[in-house]
Amino acid sequence: MTAPYFELGYFGARGAIVAALVIGMAFGWCLESAGMGSARKLAGQFYLTDLTVFKVMFSAIITAMLGLFWLGRLGVLDLTRVYVPETYLLPQLAGGLVFGVGFALGGLCPGTSCVAAVTGRLDGAALVLGMWSGVLATGLVFPALEPFYESTPRGALILPQVAHVPYGVAVLLVVLTALAGFVAAERIEARARTTAVLTPPNDSRRTAPAIVEGVGA
Repeated sequence: MTAPYFELGYFGARGAIVAALVIGMAFGWCLESAGMGSARKLAGQFYLTDLTVFKVMFSAIITAMLGLFWLGRLGVLDLTRVYVPETYLLPQLAGGLVFGVGFALGGLCPGTSCVAAVTGRLDGAALVLGMWSGVLATGLVFPALEPFYESTPRGALILPQVAHVPYGVAVLLVVLTALAGFVAAERIEARARTTAVLTPPNDSRRTAPAIVEGVGA
């Protein structure tokens, strides 16, 4: 096994920070290149007019999954040393709901808001400020939240374990789901484009997306 490099001692903490910085910058560049630094594009996800978020993020998921699977099978990566965050059902459900509401209202998620802020978008800067404020407020009241934060633990769950299927089968099912999702996304976007062409300019169905688009300029 030659990876993961940090776990196997190929570089220390300073090297890990440099690697994280390089990977983070590359990730941000990819997000901006995909247009995901704009709230206009991300808001289209909720109106089912532009599913770029779904396609980009699902592509990233299956790329990482296939990479981990084949690197493990080829003996390059020791999967037992790859960190898997533990599952806490109720706290993560609550966090997911808060995240979803914030995403819908702001039109950006934490990663894309940082990209938007770096590229000079004021909505991105406002969301980053709000995110930091939320982190600070959570830290201040964390002792009171800690019992809930640590409730309903389920350990480090992975899909093959939950579905009771071999690792390779789980990977195949996710890839097939992604391919089906991509086809469905293309059809939904095509239907939305057709509707937009056929809908008169003064129709109320055009106004709501237009309002959201103005936020992420």
